[in-house]
Amino acid sequence: MASFRTSGSTATRTEDRLPPPELSSGDRLRLGPLEARVERVLDHPRLVELSFEGTRAAMFAGLAQHGRPIQYAHVPEPLALWDVWTRIAARPVAFEAPSASFALDWRTLQVWRRREIGFATLTHAAGISSTGDPALDSRLPFDEPYHIPECTVAQVARAQLRGSRIIAIGTSVVRALEAAANPDGSVRAGDGIATGRIACGTPLRVVDAVLTGVHQPGESHFELLRAFADDGFLASASTALTAYGYRAHEFGDSMLLNRQPPPNWREP
Repeated sequence: MASFRTSGSTATRTEDRLPPPELSSGDRLRLGPLEARVERVLDHPRLVELSFEGTRAAMFAGLAQHGRPIQYAHVPEPLALWDVWTRIAARPVAFEAPSASFALDWRTLQVWRRREIGFATLTHAAGISSTGDPALDSRLPFDEPYHIPECTVAQVARAQLRGSRIIAIGTSVVRALEAAANPDGSVRAGDGIATGRIACGTPLRVVDAVLTGVHQPGESHFELLRAFADDGFLASASTALTAYGYRAHEFGDSMLLNRQPPPNWREP
């Protein structure tokens, strides 16, 4: 998936970027109104750890003022911040739009409440779909921090106790809940970092279904769906979605994927 960045009326594909400047620990960067310090250079020229000066609020305000939304080439018009802000969004911590949430609005949540369908939130730094660098793309998804409130943990526990399904809104929510899962399927509250990959054969301890965008084979998001369904089912679904013109990527269509029972499973 190609991405690009815009400057005025011109657009540069991410894949066509010049090599990054050589950076070292202690180097200082000015990013519009923000100043940052390079804490360390990681094991790739485009991966560095930064610390920003000023308060947390000033950092978010500076990013909103100076930064640009990550944009992929299938949307040619330059995106503004509000284009990638979902209707029920709270804190701005995602690196790109958490696309599954575009399917939700406050009216939908009101209907759910009337039907006694619970809704709980967590914070997750949703990562990117493509960096434009094949070496980096092979590492996706990167480690991503999350925060799960106590009230969300309590709602999950109540749902599990009464045998209700846990439906994640997006692959990032799957990753956060499963990273915070205990062996018995309960969820730990607090801060954490989602590491590793969820893929074919990964046991799911918490999530029963996922509302997700239409992802393509080979993407890390699609690999996560292989923990919910076998390759034959996903291939059939991909064929049907393509045949009927469903749109992929972050402004595309959504689907609800239920977790399939394991092979040789029999209902008691």
